[in-house]
Amino acid sequence: MTFADLGLSDELLRAVTESGYDTPTPIQAQAIPSVLMMRDIIGIAQTGTGKTASFVLPMIDILAHGRSRARMPRSLILEPTRELAAQVAENFEKYGKYHKLSMALLIGGVSMGDQLAALEKGVDVLIATPGRLMDLFGRGKIMLNGCSLLVIDEADRMLDMGFIPDIEEICTKLPAQRQTLLFSATMPPVIKKLADKFLSNPKSIEVARPASASINITQRLVKVDARKKRTVLAKMLAEADVTSAVIFCNRKTTVRDLNKSLQRDGFKSGEIHGDIDQGSRIAELERFRAGTVNILVASDVAARGLDIKGVSHVFNYDAPWHPDDYVHRIGRTGRAGASGVAYTFVTEADAEAIDNIQKLIGTKIEVVGAAEAIAAAEPAKSEATEEAPRRAPRGRKPARAKEPQVEAPSEAAPPREEQPVTAEPAAEPIREARPPRTERPREEPRDRPAAAPRAPQPNRGRRNEMADDGPDDGWNGPVPEFLNFGFDA
Repeated sequence: MTFADLGLSDELLRAVTESGYDTPTPIQAQAIPSVLMMRDIIGIAQTGTGKTASFVLPMIDILAHGRSRARMPRSLILEPTRELAAQVAENFEKYGKYHKLSMALLIGGVSMGDQLAALEKGVDVLIATPGRLMDLFGRGKIMLNGCSLLVIDEADRMLDMGFIPDIEEICTKLPAQRQTLLFSATMPPVIKKLADKFLSNPKSIEVARPASASINITQRLVKVDARKKRTVLAKMLAEADVTSAVIFCNRKTTVRDLNKSLQRDGFKSGEIHGDIDQGSRIAELERFRAGTVNILVASDVAARGLDIKGVSHVFNYDAPWHPDDYVHRIGRTGRAGASGVAYTFVTEADAEAIDNIQKLIGTKIEVVGAAEAIAAAEPAKSEATEEAPRRAPRGRKPARAKEPQVEAPSEAAPPREEQPVTAEPAAEPIREARPPRTERPREEPRDRPAAAPRAPQPNRGRRNEMADDGPDDGWNGPVPEFLNFGFDA
């Protein structure tokens, strides 16, 4: 079967051919004819199977006839994240270049000015995230009563992000007579309830078992010590077959710290997470696509729907908290028939999460050891930990030198008794030699008053040195008289 067999227009087929595609994927082959027949659709397919084109292509032909009106979009596509919304917009630009359709993108993180200007002109396709759409709707900047086609993409992700109440409210603002397309990688009960409520006699299309992973992806579990994750990751990234990789972390702080660590180690890496503004996120994705950086450290904001070609590896630096996220994360590789490898780092605390993932996908994931990588890191880390205690108490080295003498057996007592005898004569001549040094001509301080403030400095220094050596009582000579002369002067 080819795209020409699906009933698409010649202009659309030309754009598809120029994009390098000639054979539809299973989800496209089943969904496109039904959408062109104006049927409601429930599409269940794993990520990376071409879901986006399965609704973008027929929508372009459906909307080719008709005219848009100001602030009244003719169709609406809801996406859970800014990145997914931007990606769908790119698909419309690519496949709709021979159609005169207008499009607007409503996402957070960017100025509303251009978005409002596009709405005022009227748009055929409105691609939006629920939050920004509800914001503009509440301000009276947009009307939805002219929307005849609704697409709810990545519905299970919408559920995870808490958007289901917003979607329900949006559906109530749309005309009752409309075409609704719902796509999801999984079908939890809440999504099934949403479909039953807002879709009319939908056709269900399922091209893969829910929550199944692509057969093109080789999956591995890597048992590591939580403290050695970075060392093991750096070693694995250095392997020759890792041409490009996406590394997923559960927390934004972990994303930032890990990216800095990789850059210090000489890797070309970038980062993307929810705290980065939209412009920077798009720029970082473009750098990754262009190969300026070949490692992208990301939170789950990049897990769903991002179509980045050529990703050879996915690393779950943190095991995902939700089993569904595992399927979406590893789906960044092995796309469009290509092969890929997915590694998940597993610590002792991740046992339950891994069990849930294996139950969801219905298969056991092979466990591989990171023994060689850990062994390579072991010497350096053990030396560092041994040196740390030695270096920490530098000021106590003299005390440590005395401890072995105290703990020595009683046979060493005779040498100890001799040590005080030899130590006392050595100490007394020093103290006897100091008084003559203080009996310098006492007229000097009187003749040169300016030298008086300098006199206490060396004496204080000597006192400090003696205090460091042991519990001495101070000077035995007439030092106070000398000091008094100095102060009197």
